[in-house]
Amino acid sequence: MNASRSQGPDRLVQRYLESLALERGLSPRTVESYGSDLRKLTAALRATRREWGSVDASFLSAHLRRQRSRGLSPRSIRRALVVIRGFFQHLVESGDRVDNPAVNLLPPKLWRTLPRVLTETQIEDLLALADPSTPLGCRDQAMIELLYATGLRVSELVGLTLPQLRLDAGFLVAFGKGSKERIVPIGEQAERCVEEYLAAARPRLVRGRHEIVFVNRLGGGLTRQGFWKILRGYGLRAGIERLSPHVLRHSFATHLLEHGADLIAVQMMLGHADISTTEIYTHIHAQRLRSLYDEFHPRAK
Repeated sequence: MNASRSQGPDRLVQRYLESLALERGLSPRTVESYGSDLRKLTAALRATRREWGSVDASFLSAHLRRQRSRGLSPRSIRRALVVIRGFFQHLVESGDRVDNPAVNLLPPKLWRTLPRVLTETQIEDLLALADPSTPLGCRDQAMIELLYATGLRVSELVGLTLPQLRLDAGFLVAFGKGSKERIVPIGEQAERCVEEYLAAARPRLVRGRHEIVFVNRLGGGLTRQGFWKILRGYGLRAGIERLSPHVLRHSFATHLLEHGADLIAVQMMLGHADISTTEIYTHIHAQRLRSLYDEFHPRAK
């Protein structure tokens, strides 16, 4: 009979923790933190009715991804991998396993921190909050719709001038970093909101003669900080904390890829000089797919 089966998962973990304290002289606090990581793995083992001898690299990788999706920090994930690798090495040395399934797992320091992205439902909730019957509400709705529809940087959004809009043709001209010019298409919903703002709201807000599209309550150009505060307020009303213009830019790119857009097309719309910058959104897309798989597939756990 395999020793790992006869002793049970809890006993093997306890034996390892005892060896850390007695043989390696680790402090009680360190041993307890090791035990916490291994108890989480033991719980995952029980949930899938596995034994230590059947654990492989894919199981461990999925376990670490779940811990990350539940809010464990990259630093804590890194520590957990070290603990898991050490535990399985202990099983190899004690004859309970013939291999260490954690030995070739990628270290968490290579994992990229992915940008925050809203769900499409959250976007819909956010867009429904502005009141278009008031000049400021109409402006806010147009700005949020346009930001999500185009993925503009906030500086590009507040810096828009009337000649940059080509609403009759369904696009705008954006000037990005280094004043590089690019053509960005506008969806029909955003186009209608901007047209309504220009026709009904902007004339009531603007003071003086200037070409800035989006103006503040005093009639001058809206600043990046001003729009950030406006957007944060709507985010709180929608139950979205720490909402920023860049989160909408990330959501724009990710949702395009999820609906089948070409990566190069997304790169052009975002104004990225290097496609490697745009590739971060493929990682977001893959992570979201993997999370859905882990959550809903009957044999994922």
